[in-house]
Amino acid sequence: MSLFNTIDQELGPLTALVNNAGMLKPQMLLVDMTASRVSEVLLTNVMSCFLCSREAVKRMSLQRGGKGGAIVNVSSAASYTGAPNEYVDYAASKGAIDSMTKGLAIEVADDGIRVNGVRPGCIYTDMHADGGEPARVDRLASVLPMKRGGQPSEIAEAIVWLLSTKASYATGTFIDMAGGR
Repeated sequence: MSLFNTIDQELGPLTALVNNAGMLKPQMLLVDMTASRVSEVLLTNVMSCFLCSREAVKRMSLQRGGKGGAIVNVSSAASYTGAPNEYVDYAASKGAIDSMTKGLAIEVADDGIRVNGVRPGCIYTDMHADGGEPARVDRLASVLPMKRGGQPSEIAEAIVWLLSTKASYATGTFIDMAGGR
């Protein structure tokens, strides 16, 4: 992949990767979803994570001459809520990311690579507009135990921690950042 070749040439050895691909389509029931919609969501949200992780492992692997490293996959609370009546396809794609996170963590644990996940819930981002409801977080805030939506900076802090040496014994784990949901 040319992106990773550019990193190799311009930035040196890769030691950290954050897989944060995610897309939504307009809210709808599964029964109304087309195969092309589901395919696009899965391709964007899942394949990108697999391919980038593959390239990162090739570079980080101690057995392949790398220096080790950390991968953080950004999933979603939808992976365990299922996002019924809105985004079942998105939820399924993030469930795949959770499975990949756990499996890859075990696969590369003895090769100097840690793999963890962060599962944001209702976060104030522009992504909700893609789903057709820009104010979705405000609508759902009252049903969350913390009674508020989250900020992107709160998610970023969890990611930074998982990438740091302070999380050196964490692999195959998830931080749920969903306001108690």
